[in-house]
Amino acid sequence: MSPCLLERLALNRARDVIDGIDDGMLVLLAARRQVVRTVAVLKPRVGVSVRDSVRERQIHERALGLANRLNLPASTAKQMLDVVIADACRQQGLPVDLGQGVSTDSSTTIAFTMPTSFSRSSGAPRLLRLLPPPRRMAPLLRALPARWQRRLLEAAMARVLEAPLREGALDFMRGRRLAIEVSDLHLQWVVALREQALCVINAEPEATVRGSVTDLLLLAGRLEDADTLFFQRRLVLTGDTELGLTARNMLERLPWETIPLGLRIALNRGARFARAARAAHRGEIA
Repeated sequence: MSPCLLERLALNRARDVIDGIDDGMLVLLAARRQVVRTVAVLKPRVGVSVRDSVRERQIHERALGLANRLNLPASTAKQMLDVVIADACRQQGLPVDLGQGVSTDSSTTIAFTMPTSFSRSSGAPRLLRLLPPPRRMAPLLRALPARWQRRLLEAAMARVLEAPLREGALDFMRGRRLAIEVSDLHLQWVVALREQALCVINAEPEATVRGSVTDLLLLAGRLEDADTLFFQRRLVLTGDTELGLTARNMLERLPWETIPLGLRIALNRGARFARAARAAHRGEIA
């Protein structure tokens, strides 16, 4: 048998092995999807956030550690994990917005992306640094009539929390008073449940959730989870801890897909822009 024929047979054999590995990967992916379906059912029952950025980070860290031991390029391992996490997000009706270079089919998925890093040549960091930080805009926002602020906030809450309000998930707020304080804008609103709507009222709060406008946007846009923000003291809860934690847990369990699509896009892009602007002001990007 000629060397060329032997090499051809070896090539065909190697390709057969590759095909078998590919088949095995697809079988494992199908099995993973079955487990993800079970996890999606269990999360709300045990009070776990639908989207868990801490868990995603742990998955990546564990995989990169294994990739290093197997002499597998970290970029390859990361891309593979991005794909399976994106698939899990689509299974659960979540936007594919990993911020990790996941490419999606634009014919079926709306891209919830906005640049999170900037090159030196783009000039974007320099432009972002020209924007005034939120604390400098506080006087202008405080000049906005209180009734306008109240109407805007009530309308936003009605849109975002339409499903929980309809299902009675916010009944724990009946007769209670929870304040939302935006520390760098020096704004505070006290919220109460009246009939089937959340209203802004003039009263002393029983509990207060305090944070910067950027961190509150990151929470609202699902780019950061509440546990991380509270642990890092970027969000602070004061007053009636039980009321504040109940409200936080309800928001953590809020199905992202129940929020109107346009509002999800606006929250996500607004949060990304605010995060990039803060990083530029801090000199974290140049």
